Amino acid sequence: MKILLIGGGAREHAIAQALKRNPSTELYTLMKNKNPGIFAISEKVSFNSETDLDAIKSFAEEIKPELVVIGPEAPLGVGASDMLWDMGAPTVGPKKLPAQIETSKEFMRNLFKKYNIKGSLKYGAFNQYDGVEDFIDSMTELNMAVVVKPAGLTGGKGVKVVGEQLKDNEEAKEYAKEIFEKSIGGGQLIIEEKLVGVEFTLHGFVDGNNIVFMPPVQDHPHAYEDDEGPITGGMGSYSCPDHNLPFLTDNDLNNAKEIMKNTVEAIKKEVGEYKGFLYGQFMLTVDGPKIIEYNARFGDPEAMNLLPILKTDFVEVCLAIANGELDKINIEFDNKATVCKYLVPDGYPLNPVKDKEIFVEEDKIAETGAILNYASINEKDGKLYITGSRSASVVGVAPTIEEAEKIAENAVQYIKGAVFYRKDIGTEKLINKRIVRMKELRGNN
Repeated sequence: MKILLIGGGAREHAIAQALKRNPSTELYTLMKNKNPGIFAISEKVSFNSETDLDAIKSFAEEIKPELVVIGPEAPLGVGASDMLWDMGAPTVGPKKLPAQIETSKEFMRNLFKKYNIKGSLKYGAFNQYDGVEDFIDSMTELNMAVVVKPAGLTGGKGVKVVGEQLKDNEEAKEYAKEIFEKSIGGGQLIIEEKLVGVEFTLHGFVDGNNIVFMPPVQDHPHAYEDDEGPITGGMGSYSCPDHNLPFLTDNDLNNAKEIMKNTVEAIKKEVGEYKGFLYGQFMLTVDGPKIIEYNARFGDPEAMNLLPILKTDFVEVCLAIANGELDKINIEFDNKATVCKYLVPDGYPLNPVKDKEIFVEEDKIAETGAILNYASINEKDGKLYITGSRSASVVGVAPTIEEAEKIAENAVQYIKGAVFYRKDIGTEKLINKRIVRMKELRGNN
C-alpha cells in the first residue's frame, strides 16, 4: 500500500515506524529537512515545506497514494487535508475548519461556550490591545491570575504563564502588548484564568463520529529539571502499564474522555466531521479535569509513547479513521510503561545553538533496547546537524516505569553534541511530586 506521510520531526519518525510495521507499506514522505530516520525507511522523499500545497499536490499526483497521514499542525492549518481529499486521496488529519480546534484558540473556547462542554474556564479573546487591561483588571478583582496565549499557531512555545501571584497580572499586560507588536501567533490573543493542578494529555483516534481513546500520558514542558525554566515544545513524557496515571482517578479519566467525546460532536455540528488524531491537554484541578487546549494531531513527544505500544496494525487504524469505520475494529495497546527523553540544543528554547554536528550511535542505542526518534536534525554529506529545535529522543518500553526509565537513560549516552536533556523524566521522585501535589490540592495529605 502506498502511503504518503507529511512531516519530518520525531513525531513523524514515530508515525513512520508504526506504519512500516505493516509489511505491505510503501512509505513516501514530504518533509522540510532530511530526517535520517524517516529517509532510511522511505521509498522516495520530496524535500519541500510542509505547508507548500503545490508541492504536496505535485508529489501526490506523482505517487498516487492510497492513504495520506499528516503529522504536524501547520499543513492542517493551510488546508492540506481538504486538497488531498478533493484529489481522491483518503487522508488522516482534519480539514481546515475542524482543525481550528488547534489553529484558533478563540474557536475552541467559543465552541465550549456554545455547546456547554464541561471543563471550560473564564476567558477573553482580543484582536487589539483595547480592552485587554480592563479584562485583566476584572480577573484580578475576581482573585484570578491569568495565562496569555497567542490565538494562532506558535509550535507550542507561545504560551506565557505569568506567575502564581495576582501582581503578575501586570506582566500579563506587557506580554499582551508584545503579542500585538510582534504579531506572535497571528497577532491575536486569548487571556484565560490560570488553572492550578497537574497537567496530563489524552489522545483519541477520531473518524468523524467515533472516538477511540489511547492511554493518558504526562508531558514535561519545562526546560530544566524539577520543572524549572521556560516552557518548551516538551522535554519528554511517560505512560503507565495500567493505562492510567498515578494521580488520576478512574472518574477523572472518564470525565476527560467525556469532554473529548462532546468536543468531537460539537465540531461536527459546527463545521463538519473531524477525522484524525485529537490531543487534549488537560489540567487536573480540584474541580476535575479542565481543557487547557487541543491539538489537531499527535502530540510530540506523546506519539513516541503511544505508537510503540499500539498492538493493532496502525495502517488498519488509519484506514478506519479515513473510512469512518473505527467502530468496526478492535484497537488494543500493550500493558507496558513508556518513558521518552528528548535531547535538545544547548540554549533551547530561548537561544538554541544551530548547525552544530551531532553524533548518534544507532547500533549502541539499539543494544540498550531503546527506540530512537530523530527530530529536527538535518543530514548533509553523511553528517548530522542540529537545526535549533528539539534534536532526537530515546524511548524505553518495559513492564514498569522504573525499567522503562532505565532503558531510556542508558541510551542517552550514545547521542553526543551540543545538546542537553532532563534526567529526571520518568523517575520516581518526579512522579511522586505530582501525586503529592494532587493530594495537597484535594486535601488528602
